[in-house]
Amino acid sequence: MKIPLVLVSFLFCSQVFAQTKGDVVVVKDPLIDSLIAKRIELNKARPTTTNPTSNAIVSSMGYRVQIYYGSDRREVFSQQAQFKSSYPKLNTYITYKEPNYYLRVGDYRTRLEAQKFLNELRPSYPTLFIFREKINAPILEQ
Repeated sequence: MKIPLVLVSFLFCSQVFAQTKGDVVVVKDPLIDSLIAKRIELNKARPTTTNPTSNAIVSSMGYRVQIYYGSDRREVFSQQAQFKSSYPKLNTYITYKEPNYYLRVGDYRTRLEAQKFLNELRPSYPTLFIFREKINAPILEQ
């Protein structure tokens, strides 16, 4: 009695686990394809070893020098204008974290580069600090 019962249950289980072939229908928004195409285009624009002349902005972790902080909005913008007149090629970044504005300058890959620039600025600006944050990495010179 046990053997036929085991055989019947085995046949029944094999039918339960049998799979049939079918078609898969993918339902998606057409905007997804355009976003994927845009992402591929952006990745082609990044500088690589095969395409080092690209001017795409690549962000990575690096260092910036903070030259001013304070709660007066007009003062931070005047400090930015003053700095830009002295160093027109360097990028400046103003951030606001309540209640202060912070003016940070430069995009340095290493702390040593930031320290050299800080030593150059020391006579002009009394309170200088180096911060590690996400930067717009400059393209390396050959």
